[in-house]
Amino acid sequence: MKMAFWLYFFMFLAFFDLHAQYPILTPFALSLGAAPTFIGWMMGIYALTHLPGNLIAGQGVDRYGSRWFMIFSMITAGCILLLQAHVTEPWQLLVLRSISGFVLAFLSPACLALLASLSKNPTKQGKLMAGHGVTHTLASVLSPAAGAFLVAQVGFTLTFQSLGWLLITTGVIAIFTIKESRKPKPALPAADTTMTQRVPIPVKLNVIPIRYYLLPFAVACSQGMLFFELPLRAGGAAGIMHTGLYFSIISIGALVTLSMLFLSRLSPYKRANYGVIGIALSFFSLAALPSIPIEVSLFALGMAKGVVFPAIASMFIDLSGGQRLGTVFSLQSIAMSLGSFIGPIAAGAIRDSYSPFFLGFLLLMIILLVVPSGRKSSIPIPPIGAPTNTM
Repeated sequence: MKMAFWLYFFMFLAFFDLHAQYPILTPFALSLGAAPTFIGWMMGIYALTHLPGNLIAGQGVDRYGSRWFMIFSMITAGCILLLQAHVTEPWQLLVLRSISGFVLAFLSPACLALLASLSKNPTKQGKLMAGHGVTHTLASVLSPAAGAFLVAQVGFTLTFQSLGWLLITTGVIAIFTIKESRKPKPALPAADTTMTQRVPIPVKLNVIPIRYYLLPFAVACSQGMLFFELPLRAGGAAGIMHTGLYFSIISIGALVTLSMLFLSRLSPYKRANYGVIGIALSFFSLAALPSIPIEVSLFALGMAKGVVFPAIASMFIDLSGGQRLGTVFSLQSIAMSLGSFIGPIAAGAIRDSYSPFFLGFLLLMIILLVVPSGRKSSIPIPPIGAPTNTM
């Protein structure tokens, strides 16, 4: 499918640019004199400012489509990176990261909604979500090591400038290549003297119980702890190359399971639960089993991530009944933003006493006891105009 190819291509470039920053942001903040606690807040505020962007994106994508939200997000984020190349104080980095968090909040709901709209078949949608995961993972395999290598060769300033121009160029090219067909909304029935012709057209929607959103919240919270702790364990600014390689190992593990396309035939609820168990056990090994090489634990963590993220997307498509996907993915992004905000802040607060990895393990295991393992809790909204039972 031509449109899917272009979407994957631009998502690859955008994700490559974004993931290249993961191993270098913490060392960059340390070079500016930031303390670990401040770094936790810097990473958390980036996720917190996702919330208003997610709220706007949810209604905006459903009403106006995905295309311009994607373009705006990429171009604006690229401009912020150009400014980020010239910061000299930690508070300046904090401000720019908070703005970046807002503008990038539009990217994920817009991409997922446009991709899911390319097919109405659940199996096909599952494959499209898996393709999104493969694209994301391919970018994240190369970009952390590439970002660390660029910093080692040319420094932080030129690295941020290069990444900024790449993102801007990607957004400009997307203007001319991404097309979106917007189907007109059905017109309301014309007024008539008969009561039967005044009844609105039935519309059936599903309300997704809030506890399902605890799953992406917990996964994102644990990932926030990982992004905070892993660069510090690797040695901070002195171990930037090790940090880049560690993130690449995680992405290689995710690529292994994402390449198993037959997994999309399995229940997304079971895939999500098994994947979360895998992430939790990987966190436990990082926290309490030093005899297991860190590379092995990170590879297993990546494999579990490769199962979880496509499964969560497919799960929400199923729960929503395929309706109002912009709003659905926006709420999912809000849950993940809250998790990404709390995760690094909690990790920075307890790091001197406890391992953030162990906290992530506990959180994920608790969430597995709360989130249903099936679709039984999905609550349908009765069709508009249909009789309701008040008994």
